[in-house]
Amino acid sequence: MFAILAKYLDRERTVAGPFFNRWLVPPAALCIHLSIGMAYGFSVFWLPLTRAVGIDHSVPCPAGMPWYEKWVMTSYDWDKPLLGWMYTLFFVFLGSSAALFGRWLEHAGPRKAGLASALCWSGGLAIGSLGVYWHQLWLLCLGTGVVGGIGLGLGYISPVSTLIKWFPDRRGMATGMAIMGFGGGAMIGSPLADLLMKHFATAHSVGVWETLLSLSVIYGVFMVIGSLAYRVPPDGWSPPGWQAPVVASGLSTTRHVHVNQAWKTPQFWLLWCVLCMNVSAGIGVIGMASPMFQEIFGGRLIGLNQEYESLDLAQAGRVAAVAAGFTGLLSLFNIGGRFFWATLSDVIGRQATYSVFFVFGMILYAMAPSAALLGGVAPFVVIFCLILTLYGGGFAAIPAYLADLFGTQMVGAIHGRLLTAWSVAGVVGPVLVNYLNDAQVRAGVPKSIAYDSTLYVLALLLLVGLVCNLLVRPVADGWFMTTEELARERGVAKPGLTGENTFKGAGSTGATIQVVAFWALVAIPAFWGVWITIMNAVAMVRQSLST
Repeated sequence: MFAILAKYLDRERTVAGPFFNRWLVPPAALCIHLSIGMAYGFSVFWLPLTRAVGIDHSVPCPAGMPWYEKWVMTSYDWDKPLLGWMYTLFFVFLGSSAALFGRWLEHAGPRKAGLASALCWSGGLAIGSLGVYWHQLWLLCLGTGVVGGIGLGLGYISPVSTLIKWFPDRRGMATGMAIMGFGGGAMIGSPLADLLMKHFATAHSVGVWETLLSLSVIYGVFMVIGSLAYRVPPDGWSPPGWQAPVVASGLSTTRHVHVNQAWKTPQFWLLWCVLCMNVSAGIGVIGMASPMFQEIFGGRLIGLNQEYESLDLAQAGRVAAVAAGFTGLLSLFNIGGRFFWATLSDVIGRQATYSVFFVFGMILYAMAPSAALLGGVAPFVVIFCLILTLYGGGFAAIPAYLADLFGTQMVGAIHGRLLTAWSVAGVVGPVLVNYLNDAQVRAGVPKSIAYDSTLYVLALLLLVGLVCNLLVRPVADGWFMTTEELARERGVAKPGLTGENTFKGAGSTGATIQVVAFWALVAIPAFWGVWITIMNAVAMVRQSLST
């Protein structure tokens, strides 16, 4: 039984047939990325979990309770700082598992990696639901944070190499579509989780463990569908009418670097710094977006000429509602930027795209304090929406940048190792922003301008990223695999069919209905999430501005 299953999952069994349409691969990737993207929306559970014991109120831990007892106690509620460890675990294990399993993915193929991701992510949610049911924080973190985090890493990199090989003519666009799904997963998952919690809530439960278990099943089904739909092209295949360049052009190569050699090159570490700086600045903005918006503009958000500190409880609640609408807009621009900038990079090149990111980003960060000082809410919102497009675009264009420099044979494994920059940035960005802002406030700087120096520091991070990006040069000849080494690597991968003449599909119109149906499967929930996000943002702003 297991032998038959293992043979079915072998990479050579996923080589596409003669009439396969390559446009079936992006929705397969989206099935996985829209599912694991719920990691961004996990904060929807924080407040309900702070009253999981008291149900309609929180039962705080006694003063002086040791921190380690909080991980196993059952009679008191958890606080938000404890629950916040989930985010740290998510992104630490995402980066580390992507680095650890990247090479295995290249040999095992996207189908095995996708199914492993589904098992870990949906299984982690199920374990987490038990942690909530038994009120054991260690089990919740083990399930969702550790096991689920491994699923995030495997799911995040599983489609990258495959999409780049299917779309050599549109590398940025292809990876941008998938990674856009990761950014958009929370827009579907958060309102869905909210609906489920309201449905399952009773006098004895806040509905979280039931919701986690339901999401485990829903996401598991979607991810299995996506994984089984993966196909890889035969070696030597190219899109009809497209000719691969005979020689390298600029930073783009026609040869391949082994993952064990790629991380030793200066180009790898320059791109590592490029991603780390871009993500550190972006995560810093995301983490402080809501409080920053409220403290800078205060009562001006609801038509009052008052500082935030002087607002009463009701007024502060209305201001918070406006800030929630602001963060919703940021998420939409984060998602849109992933597709827009990655697609643009196919036209102007990856190095030029990242130069635009950093130069434009520095200008925007430097302009933000002036916009706030002049009281311009609309310009301030526009500035940060544009900043979030750059943040999302930095994630989406990096796989194509790696493929340009190191070739496509092991780009998934190389991308996995590069994602350790994300793990580092996930700590550096929020810590830097929080400590700088806290130091300003402690020094007596008014909260309305305490973020100014923080924004200037984030602009300096982008300057470092710009310098690193401009230093990137083509990889030296000695790092590339020889013809014999490449043949051996492809032999391990067991690609099955090879040669241009053995495969005529990918442009076939015979699978049009199948393509449309598969795209509808992912597009309908995605549009629902976008619509809900927009409507919630508009409703909150209108409600807060009403008198």
